[in-house]
Amino acid sequence: MAVYALGDLEPRIHPDAYVHPEATIIGDVTIGAGSTVWPQAVLRGDDGAIVVGERSSIQDCAVIHTAPVSPTVIGDDCTVGHLAHLEACTMRDGSLAGVGSVIRHSVVVGEGALVGAGAVVLDGTEIPPAAVAVGVPARIRPDATDPDMLVDAADSYVRRGPRYKAELRRLD
Repeated sequence: MAVYALGDLEPRIHPDAYVHPEATIIGDVTIGAGSTVWPQAVLRGDDGAIVVGERSSIQDCAVIHTAPVSPTVIGDDCTVGHLAHLEACTMRDGSLAGVGSVIRHSVVVGEGALVGAGAVVLDGTEIPPAAVAVGVPARIRPDATDPDMLVDAADSYVRRGPRYKAELRRLD
């Protein structure tokens, strides 16, 4: 894996986390126990802190960044889908950022909320707990999500981490 210090800013990765060898972690980044970071994901904590809680999944090609005024905080049991882009926002516990979604500055995704695939959540939006945000720009629907489904989504990647740590090997 490509893990870089930037001056005095050094990533802190829990020993029980799994970071794929082709993911990139730079600077002020904390990754909690049981969390997973998949191929080509980039977590760049140069302007501020990035905190990934426990048992969360940062999937392939996701980009996580910050802003000088605001960290990016991803809670416990969260899923950040393939190709998602998060910047200077907060995802509360058990929430999900769908494939290709964009979550911008000062957005708060409530507990158990879902940002749909391809949605663009504009600066300062607050998505209530268990709500769904879809579209471009995202509109909030009061449809309740199924919290068990969201936790299962994160958990399926948590369970993969130990297997990849033990069995992944490069063949070229």
